[in-house]
Amino acid sequence: MVLNNLTKEETRVIEHKGTEAPYSGKFNDFNEDGVFTCRRCNASLYNSKSKFSSGCGWPSFDDEIKGAIEHTQDADGMRVEITCKACGGHLGHVFKGEGFTEKNIRHCVNSISLDFIKEKK
Repeated sequence: MVLNNLTKEETRVIEHKGTEAPYSGKFNDFNEDGVFTCRRCNASLYNSKSKFSSGCGWPSFDDEIKGAIEHTQDADGMRVEITCKACGGHLGHVFKGEGFTEKNIRHCVNSISLDFIKEKK
């Protein structure tokens, strides 16, 4: 697997499980058709149709591409971390039962952990 070169800030978030500041990421208010991919390894993670606005300050998704995301309970037992299944890169956390969408799940993802491939029309 070929891994992309990361900036210092991307490394802090993706490899060291950091968090970018809310409302600072380029994909928070982003609405185009296509696929969100892992910034570290280019694996497809989320279809843009699953993105929604939750008002939390980070991109939110209510579905993942099947088999793309690993869910792991945080050591403190309070949250569930989501990582790219292909490379292990940190994406963010997943929350259930908030009622934002019919699927009742929210993947709260750092924009810096993502890239985007625009859908060809």
